[in-house]
Amino acid sequence: MTQPNLFGGAAVRKLSPLVRSTLSMTAMSILLRLLGLYLNSRITGLIGAEGMGLLQLGMNVEALAVTLGSSGIHFSVTRLISEELGLGRREGIGGILRAGGSYALCFSGAAALLLFFFAPGAARFAGDIRLTLPLRCFAPGLPFLALGSVFSGYFTAVYRPWKTMVCQGAEQLAMVLLTLLLLPLVPRESPALCCAVIALSASAAGGISLLLSYIMYRHDGIRSPGRPSLAGGLGRLMKLSLPLALSSYARTALSTLQHLLVPKALQRGGSTASAALAVYGTVSGMVFPVLSFASVFFTALAEMLIPTLTKAQVQGDRSAMERTAGRILSACLLFSSAVAALLFFLGPALGRLIFDSAEAGRYIRALSPLVIVMYMDSVVDGMLKGLGLHLSSMFINILDAGATLLAVSLLLPRYGVPAYLAILYLSECGNFLLSFIRLRRLITIKLL
Repeated sequence: MTQPNLFGGAAVRKLSPLVRSTLSMTAMSILLRLLGLYLNSRITGLIGAEGMGLLQLGMNVEALAVTLGSSGIHFSVTRLISEELGLGRREGIGGILRAGGSYALCFSGAAALLLFFFAPGAARFAGDIRLTLPLRCFAPGLPFLALGSVFSGYFTAVYRPWKTMVCQGAEQLAMVLLTLLLLPLVPRESPALCCAVIALSASAAGGISLLLSYIMYRHDGIRSPGRPSLAGGLGRLMKLSLPLALSSYARTALSTLQHLLVPKALQRGGSTASAALAVYGTVSGMVFPVLSFASVFFTALAEMLIPTLTKAQVQGDRSAMERTAGRILSACLLFSSAVAALLFFLGPALGRLIFDSAEAGRYIRALSPLVIVMYMDSVVDGMLKGLGLHLSSMFINILDAGATLLAVSLLLPRYGVPAYLAILYLSECGNFLLSFIRLRRLITIKLL
């Protein structure tokens, strides 16, 4: 199948594959975000703010295991297949996919075993032994997530992002149905058991998504014929993935440690364990999903920028890279500013409407200006990855996570929740500025 000419002819033609793919991802993303907000709202009503805080702690530990299990596979598959298509070497796609599957199975299997057997130690380190059972229930889903990342990387590279979104939609729907079916059977007074049910539902939903991904891949028309070679693809993939994986481990480990320390640091400042966990659960489990909800278009765009800019780069089309970057960042700045203003004025009402929580509404208003930086940073991050600067992006993220961890340790015990909000602002702003400066060193960007 002939690939679309992304960077030749008029501006509309240049952007049309990117825009079409982004719009399809956006439409599905909106549905997924709505499902996610609905699920969070129902879970909060069933397990309370403290239970939500416990769940968020468990999910942060799980995030570290997911990083180990995937080890950079999604980006690597997207980048390598985009290179093959940009250079007209369609026959190399199959080898990359086979290599990606083998790589994903190896790393995710090891991560699942580590999470299962070291769950008690991780729970004690997190400061709540009740996390042991939920963490073990997350373990079976890690291979599903890693293998699903291989297929989603392929779908992104060949401009079939809607297939990834359909699979994620099926996963989210299965998660909602299983959680709402099983969670009411568990007593609210047992938050650990509630979180375990949610973790098992997530693992089962991941299996459903993987099965659907495989079915959709088998019916795709871009696959190369014949049985592809594994060796060549594996070597290229490991050369790209392993440095990215190592930096991802460092960044995610620091970020996970930072999240685990937030309730502990608030307790050292005088909060009770229950109150500290409730504050953390409100901000992480309620407020941030609302702040990031409207980012669906630019989150999708950041994903599609990887193959778009990769192909422009290997074809040596610098002007196309600069025009694309300038237009997208300008649009993102205008859009995110409007969203920030709406959240500032509607924050209290949204907190009451979605979560029946006045506190969540106050935090939405307090953090609303942050969405400008969050949305812009996601787009810049996608551009860095598309231009092969993924290691620079990861280094910036590691630096940010380390500085945030230090700030949480030093400032939260003394200044409490106001320091927590200030740290969130400083972290996001610092990350964005460093990423934008790095991007400007490579290409010229004209905003507005």
